[in-house]
Amino acid sequence: MEALDLARWQFGITTVYHFLFVPLTIGLGVFVAGLQTAWHRTGKEHYLRLTKFFGKLFLINFAMGVVTGIVQEFQFGMNWSEYSVFVGDVFGAPLALEALLAFFLESTFLGLWIFGWDRLPRRVHLATIWAAVIGSNLSAYFILAANAWMKHPVGYEVVDGRARMTDLWAVLTNSTALAQVPHVVAGAFVVAGGFVLAVCGHRILVERRADPDRTVPMRRGAGGATAMWRTPVRAALVMTALAGAVVAGTGDASGKLLHEQQPMKLAAAEGLERDTAGAAFSPVPGLEVPMLLSLLATNDPEAVVRGTEDLQAEFARRFGPGDYRPNIPVVYLSFRVMIVFGLTVVALSVLGLWLTRRSRRAPGPERELPSWLARTFVLALPLPFLAMIAGWLLSEIGRQPWTVQGELLTAASVSPGVGLTEVAVSLAVFTLLYGLLAVAEAVLLVRHVKAGPEPALPAPPAGGSGGRDAAAPLQPTLMY
Repeated sequence: MEALDLARWQFGITTVYHFLFVPLTIGLGVFVAGLQTAWHRTGKEHYLRLTKFFGKLFLINFAMGVVTGIVQEFQFGMNWSEYSVFVGDVFGAPLALEALLAFFLESTFLGLWIFGWDRLPRRVHLATIWAAVIGSNLSAYFILAANAWMKHPVGYEVVDGRARMTDLWAVLTNSTALAQVPHVVAGAFVVAGGFVLAVCGHRILVERRADPDRTVPMRRGAGGATAMWRTPVRAALVMTALAGAVVAGTGDASGKLLHEQQPMKLAAAEGLERDTAGAAFSPVPGLEVPMLLSLLATNDPEAVVRGTEDLQAEFARRFGPGDYRPNIPVVYLSFRVMIVFGLTVVALSVLGLWLTRRSRRAPGPERELPSWLARTFVLALPLPFLAMIAGWLLSEIGRQPWTVQGELLTAASVSPGVGLTEVAVSLAVFTLLYGLLAVAEAVLLVRHVKAGPEPALPAPPAGGSGGRDAAAPLQPTLMY
């Protein structure tokens, strides 16, 4: 065991943990902004209650994402100083834009949104959450553009052993970034949709157990205290289904780019050892679809797809002796976990749309969301997170042994002055700390979900407004 191995484990653990919060923050922020927009336009109380309810879940997740993300920056200087020296001139611009523009926009307007209830005009307050959402998506764009440069470096030259940026626009419009950004952001909406469905499913089941005679109507205009869950359920189903279609389309584009830019990753993901014309694709081990891999990679079912062993021989000639293959079993498995779990979530959303569409037309008890479907939403909660993490593992482990494709090996990126003991201690400390944070996050989320939305305001007494104009739009109270 060397310091390099532990440094990789540490960065992998902290990154995967941080990445649990990032996609949920991106998708859930847009969802909350949509709910508040609906309240602003209609003045209906249940939209405000839902905005506050999911808004608190969003803020808990956002805070944890900020805390865990800070650690990533420290690791660049602590464990990966040689990498930082090499990429610093290139990464300086997109990361500075992320911090000074995107994150500043996101955090500032999110603060205004948190403390602006009862203080800002409704329209201005609504604008603050949308500004925060725009900032979070811009932040994702700049970070993913920097990450895409590691896979397909463009707009640079190497001077005195360091990469110097020559074209910022080329870095920001890298073909890999243009495919990766919508793929990851759409995946974030799938994660948020699965999360919302699980929360709604739990609340529906809880409220049914509390009052078995109460129904949960899934029909527009239906009454009842739990009718408010129709809105987030239908919205999350639509969001997940549409985002899943975008994930599939951009994933296809990314696969074609892999064939051109990172053929070793593509070969490892399929477990293809030799250059093969008309290569087959195996969605699961033991099942092969002839010529499908060649078709997906090149639009030509008879095209040649490179294999890991032939690429290894070529890279050894180009870059010198060494093993240029990634961890093939991990890449192969991650690819299939991403596809199977992701498709399962999207298929569940399509099924939910069909069932709730039928229930809107049905009479009597059939208007309800089926309990088995609500329970399935809850049980499926881990799937979009696992699919997202598997995709990230495929992306990052599949690039090994390079940190910057074709330019800088991972073994040459580690800090030379950091020993095994230092990395082991920091790994143990961060793992313990992140474990405690995970418990705190889970407790806060579960406690809030169990508490449910704020109670509805009582109706004014007949013949009077109770000191308040009954026709006036509902005004929010300070929620945080």
